[in-house]
Amino acid sequence: MQYGYGYFEEDKLGEVTDLNLWRRILGYAAHYWQGAALAVLLSFAVIGSSLLLPYLVRLGVDNYIINVEIPVSERFSGLTILAMIFGVAVIAGFVGNYFQVTVLEWTGQNIMHRLRQHIYIHMLGLDLAFFNENPSGKLVTRLTNDVQNMHEMFTSVIVTIFNDTIRIIGILVLLYWLNWRLALLMSLLMPVILVATLWFSRMARNVFRKIRTNLSRINAYLQEAVSGISLIQLFQREKDTERYFVNLNQAYFTSTLQQIKIFGIFMPLLDILASTATAIIIWYGGILILRGEMTIGILVAFLSYMRLFFQPLRELSQKYSIVQSAMASAERIFQLLDTRSRLPLVPEPLRPQSVNGILEFRNVTFGYDPDKPIIHNLSMKVDAGETVAIVGATGSGKSTLVNLLERMYDPDSGVILLDDHDLQKLDPEWLRKTVGLVMQEVYLIPGTIKENILLDSGMGEQDLAAILHLAQLDELIGRLPQGIHTKIGEGNLDLSAGERQLLALARVMARDPDILVLDEATANVDSETEILVERAIDATLSKRTSIVIAHRLSTIRRADRIIFMDSGQIVEEGTHEKLMADKGFYHRLQNLQYVDWDSSEKTHVF
Repeated sequence: MQYGYGYFEEDKLGEVTDLNLWRRILGYAAHYWQGAALAVLLSFAVIGSSLLLPYLVRLGVDNYIINVEIPVSERFSGLTILAMIFGVAVIAGFVGNYFQVTVLEWTGQNIMHRLRQHIYIHMLGLDLAFFNENPSGKLVTRLTNDVQNMHEMFTSVIVTIFNDTIRIIGILVLLYWLNWRLALLMSLLMPVILVATLWFSRMARNVFRKIRTNLSRINAYLQEAVSGISLIQLFQREKDTERYFVNLNQAYFTSTLQQIKIFGIFMPLLDILASTATAIIIWYGGILILRGEMTIGILVAFLSYMRLFFQPLRELSQKYSIVQSAMASAERIFQLLDTRSRLPLVPEPLRPQSVNGILEFRNVTFGYDPDKPIIHNLSMKVDAGETVAIVGATGSGKSTLVNLLERMYDPDSGVILLDDHDLQKLDPEWLRKTVGLVMQEVYLIPGTIKENILLDSGMGEQDLAAILHLAQLDELIGRLPQGIHTKIGEGNLDLSAGERQLLALARVMARDPDILVLDEATANVDSETEILVERAIDATLSKRTSIVIAHRLSTIRRADRIIFMDSGQIVEEGTHEKLMADKGFYHRLQNLQYVDWDSSEKTHVF
């Protein structure tokens, strides 16, 4: 099944009667069928004990309380025995219910743990386009709210529905057995109950769709707002974002109130029907007692059974809402799991044993929107061990080349070759180990400096020390009390932009890739730290095929060849000296850079 990446339609709601959806849901539960089976067996103990209690009351009333033909002593002993049986039944129901809840919770937690792991691992395998086209807030909702909805269904609905259904059937059988005429009269209320339940389910379906849609929108917006909080505060957009959030929150509030109103009508309606049933039982049952056609004990049992009859009906209606919400969540989860990467993987991808490092872009055209190409029929070649710098104005397609080289995307036309192997035929995992990338923004994992550099590579201390030296991190590590074991990231030590770049270079060195790509690695670095970064870059580029995207002249001049891009095409190519002598695009860019530099030197802020 093929989906576009913008497929998350929050207004779609899974059908309770969708057998294919149920088959997939139960497929996850099948791995823990023993727990579900045990819960079902325990349900018989719970149901049996609850149905036995009214019948014991009937025996007590008819056989001992109002039966004056038996001596008082026998009536006392009979009531005592019934009371003991009553107590045992209550304890048996309590114990059965306790173990049933425990088993269900254990089973549900295991099912959801497996499902959540499956979703997360599947998401990690999707390509970059998927994450660009789907807000992360919606994806977080899949792993949190949607999984929790399914967990609630597994733990409090599936077996509970089984329990309630069996209990209703058992009550009806007992009512007809006790007095079929009174039971037949009670059955006249069933169509009214059925119509009310169907109305409730239809209304609840629409409301739950709105609730899920609005909740997902809130999650998505919150994620975006928190991620961009600095921008919101810097440009004083607090009022605008507040107004937008108020609208989202009000929509969620309104849909939730609609749900409450529906419950506010349905629940009292059931109470009215229950009261009506009680009145009918007392009226017609009283007539039968006066005629001598029914005993008082049967009437008492009827009243108790009718109370038990409406209790599961009320719970079934509530459980239906939970099931409806869970089915909506299940549909969205399985849509996500059905999503396939746009980057096809050949059946037997190549993993070459050796790498020369020859790269070639041959007639490559690409656009994130196919109708608006960014790269236009581009061809270029990078020889083994060569360092090529790619420069150009913002939006010229430099970083897009990096995305294509790392196979985050595939070209719309043309081919990219590594040692004459089409990237689409190579194993993506092998490719990303072979082509190292240092980006402008450095992502830090919550952990120590050592963990951030090695990323579980298992490198020895001696090799790590050599990398720290080449990456110019000696001074930083030396002034930290815990050295490489210092924790960094959120809530811990915060690194400057330059220190982050040094760490990123060390991270790449630890992987020792055959090809290295630097994407604006010095863009956010101050002049003092730039010297250290440049030294680390020199060590990193040594004896590797390298592509450097940069604006700084000091970074560009070390390249063997410079390529100037404009509007997705190569417009100039050569060494720094040649391009400066040609006085073309590159010459003009460098002159602008010098003007900007001179202006910044003359501007002082006190």
